[in-house]
Amino acid sequence: MTSSAIRVLIADDQQMVRQGFSVLLNTQPDIDVVGQAVHGLDAIDKVGALAPDVVLMDIRMPELGGIEATRRITTEHPHIRVLVLTTFDLDEYVYEALRAGASGFLLKDASADQLAEAVRVVAAGDALLAPGITRRLIAEFSRLGTTPRAPLKARVGDLTERETEVLSLIAQGLSNAEIAQRLVVAEQTVKTHVGRILVKLGLRDRTQAAVFAYESGLVRPTGY
Repeated sequence: MTSSAIRVLIADDQQMVRQGFSVLLNTQPDIDVVGQAVHGLDAIDKVGALAPDVVLMDIRMPELGGIEATRRITTEHPHIRVLVLTTFDLDEYVYEALRAGASGFLLKDASADQLAEAVRVVAAGDALLAPGITRRLIAEFSRLGTTPRAPLKARVGDLTERETEVLSLIAQGLSNAEIAQRLVVAEQTVKTHVGRILVKLGLRDRTQAAVFAYESGLVRPTGY
């Protein structure tokens, strides 16, 4: 295990799940499972003691559920990424988990390679926002009929015209390469815009940027 290995905490109330994920992830040379938590409150305590880079968080747990635990962890430790794990591929969980501060969302039946790659992506700050998740996020906003939040809408004014355009494309689930192709600019230019957007809006990653775009009313869900 390298000194720069990604430190992972696994929070799940099922022992077999925790152990299974631990075994799978510990086979990766760049990932180190530093601890396990049996419920949300335990996860919060372990985060403070173990300082993980990424928390694999189950949705349904006793004592305190994964969504509220995610909200508390990301509020108190903004640098820690939370990757939500669930067997339930339902809109309400996707929306609430991302809104609570999760950087990604993964089903428990994901392969070992998918799990490891998801941890790497989230740890790198790129966020795990697959097109399928984006579509469900859009659909959920449409179903809820969410009214744009005025304070967030005002903050969009801090962005340049191009940054606003990039933010709207992030919310549609486009990658940096796809955005670069759409805008006919270099991918590095897009990365620079994304970085500035996150700094100006005080956001952690692309996932939070997408949520912000919908909640501010910059992007409106249509056709769902």
